[in-house]
Amino acid sequence: MENEQLTRLLIEFYEKFSSWEHGVVKESGLSLPQMHTLEILGADGDLRMTELAAKMGITTGSLTVLVDRLERGGFVARKPHETDRRSIRVGLTPEGERLFAEHHKLHAQLTQEILCALSPEEAGPFATMLAKITACF
Repeated sequence: MENEQLTRLLIEFYEKFSSWEHGVVKESGLSLPQMHTLEILGADGDLRMTELAAKMGITTGSLTVLVDRLERGGFVARKPHETDRRSIRVGLTPEGERLFAEHHKLHAQLTQEILCALSPEEAGPFATMLAKITACF
């Protein structure tokens, strides 16, 4: 496959996935970055602000604004770190856990839809390739 064709396919996939994600998140009343914050915390548990910022690929300053809004909405709570007085951990509240579970269920459904397009023999290599591609970022 030539590079130009692959480029077009990547753009088309991104646009379709992004459109799907925006549509799903819109119903929650949160922004996409806010929902991604809940998704990471739901999957990984409580994290230090620096760890969460790194996983999201944003600065701690940008994350602070996100976490402030999520905290005001009752979706996350800041907690002192158990052993490091300088660190703050962020975790989901029960309402944040509920939203995470709803959103994660939609991601699982999308995964099933994507897997339906692949044979069982293609699913493993697809996951391996996706992991390699993701590691580039």
